[in-house]
Amino acid sequence: MARRLIIALLLGLTAWGTNAFAEPLRVLSWGGAYEGAQQEALFAPFTEQTGLAVDVHQYDGGLEELRRAEAAGEAPWDVIDMTRSEAMAACQEGLLQPLPLDLPAPAPDGTPAERDFLPGAIGDCALTHSLFATVVAYRPDAFPGRRPTRIADLFDQQRFPGPRALQRTPAVNLEWALLSYGVPREELYRLLSTPRGLRLALERLGELEETHWWEAGDESPRLLTEGKVVMASGYNGRFFDAMVNQGERIEILWDAQVQEHETWAIPRHARHPEAARAFLRFATSTERLVELARRIPYGPARRSATLQVTTHPDSDLDMRLHIPTHPLNAAGAIVKDEDWYARTRSRLDDYFSAWLEEREPAARRTVREDQDRLETP
Repeated sequence: MARRLIIALLLGLTAWGTNAFAEPLRVLSWGGAYEGAQQEALFAPFTEQTGLAVDVHQYDGGLEELRRAEAAGEAPWDVIDMTRSEAMAACQEGLLQPLPLDLPAPAPDGTPAERDFLPGAIGDCALTHSLFATVVAYRPDAFPGRRPTRIADLFDQQRFPGPRALQRTPAVNLEWALLSYGVPREELYRLLSTPRGLRLALERLGELEETHWWEAGDESPRLLTEGKVVMASGYNGRFFDAMVNQGERIEILWDAQVQEHETWAIPRHARHPEAARAFLRFATSTERLVELARRIPYGPARRSATLQVTTHPDSDLDMRLHIPTHPLNAAGAIVKDEDWYARTRSRLDDYFSAWLEEREPAARRTVREDQDRLETP
């Protein structure tokens, strides 16, 4: 039945002409282990079922390239894998195509998609496929006889000495900084909406003696495994890949993990929107979300898929214990307020960048050194 639905969507491809199937579906994603999992669970099966090749491009998030594509009147991609907060902002700017309400397929037992997907997963311009988490990971050999157990330990360099790696963005860092003061989770975004809240959060971040600011998702695991830092923020799937697939000795601190929706969206000026919609329906089916979660530990956005996640196809590791939405991992989780970030993103980014530039020269040197290292052949 699922195959027939995909084929029905693909009937629109005939409008392209006889050369349509020679052009691949162009997907913008995040690279690394994540893209590898997508290749096995989504891209290769989609090509096998439809005959359409998938050409994958990589990025580190952000809307600048999409804005340039809008100005040029043609997007270089047909599908974008993007965080929900960025998708919401892009939708508000008119950068994405609205999605049909009946685009996602029902669950295998016939449950309608709107009841099977998690609340808020089906948006006007984006469709959530997974929930990932930004977490802190650490080197256990750096702290003999003790382990970090709460997010406040990230800022405690007396008990847990050594340099840290944090993402060069206000998101997550601000939440963690306020939590370290004891601010209740339900008060975080109300306080961050005030000058006092922002000042307190940035003061806490400024107390860290040495911070490496990372941008690409593979940087923080590398800094950690190479011993450049002893604690690092990063995406839980990247750390999983380092621990399980590469055998690195690091551990994840799940306290105060910040959960966020990861979505599929279609640029306003996508060249092949019919094929893009066919891919979205295919990639968000229960079966495909199960296969993706078996390869990288991100929580499926469908209840029917969550119930079917089992073991990693290569290692037989129980993947349910590694996804952010598992009850053991989610006990202290923060659900990112994506509406708040969509409204404040531009102003908040400018504020954070200005703060970072005003910090001591050592902090700026660390940023430049990390960037230079990435640019060195």
